[in-house]
Amino acid sequence: MGPRGRSRPRALAALLLAGAGLAACSDRAPSAPIAPAASTSAEAPPPTAATVGAVAPAIATALPIASASAVVPTAVSAGAGERAPCPEGMALVQRFCIDRFEAELVAPDADGGLVQLAPNQRPPSDVRFEARSVPGVMPQGYVNRVEAASACQNAGKRLCSMREWRRACEGGRGWHWPYGARAVVGTCNHEKGHVLSLRHGADPRRWTYEMFNDPALDVEPGFLARTGEYAGCTSAEDVHDLVGNLHEWVSDTVDAELAAKLEAEEVERNSQPWKTGNGVFMGGFFSTADQHGPGCTFTTIAHEPTYHDYSIGFRCCAAADLPPPARRQATRAPR
Repeated sequence: MGPRGRSRPRALAALLLAGAGLAACSDRAPSAPIAPAASTSAEAPPPTAATVGAVAPAIATALPIASASAVVPTAVSAGAGERAPCPEGMALVQRFCIDRFEAELVAPDADGGLVQLAPNQRPPSDVRFEARSVPGVMPQGYVNRVEAASACQNAGKRLCSMREWRRACEGGRGWHWPYGARAVVGTCNHEKGHVLSLRHGADPRRWTYEMFNDPALDVEPGFLARTGEYAGCTSAEDVHDLVGNLHEWVSDTVDAELAAKLEAEEVERNSQPWKTGNGVFMGGFFSTADQHGPGCTFTTIAHEPTYHDYSIGFRCCAAADLPPPARRQATRAPR
């Protein structure tokens, strides 16, 4: 970043080491690079439709999954005979809707219903999955932006823009935290230790890209939380976990204009290498603090849209079903 960033000699190597934020977003991050992610086209089509029962092998076995149908949030309330402005599981913010919770992935099962895919594993390539926003489940990690966008589209939604995501997190008062102007320790799920150290040793120079996609990382007790588990990490519009838990992909693509906009903000961030065409994810995850900005301003721009690891998830947005805003009539001065 520019003069407002905290430039460090090891910043570039650290960002290469941790794709989603372990080294990229932590002051305690190591500096050795890892192998680059396997690249696929950012314009890749959505997964093909699944045959009946094809999804069964993808269901998690090591992770107990809460029943999504047991606790489903209601849609934004509407009066008698009126249609709610947002689909079920979404909150109304200004004139758009946003998922209340970080997304899980669901796909058809053999009985024609929807079942959660293994959230601690890569999404299957041969299944047509969609995003769902419910409380009390483990959110989907290990997902890239292409897959996240497809999951939102298949659910009749879209990825949130960076502007929408920030507005939902900051509220109408522009707070840096969903719950207020000042940070309150323990309110959101972040600033925890590095789970890779528990699974793969304390020497980060030995960590590999494959280790960052180890399915065991997101089921290690005490790190990733179920959606809505941190009840205080909630915005004024009742949107949960925008800070911490998992990074969240947004739809924006990095270019010089976006990088300059971030640099111009009155926010202290560590330096990040970036290139045109990179994706953007927001909010930090359970091991980050304020390395790329405090709370709602935490923004990572160092990774391609096809990057994935254990720390990155997403949520969806949609246009609200509202009447068009009334036009203001210009008042004429009396003659």
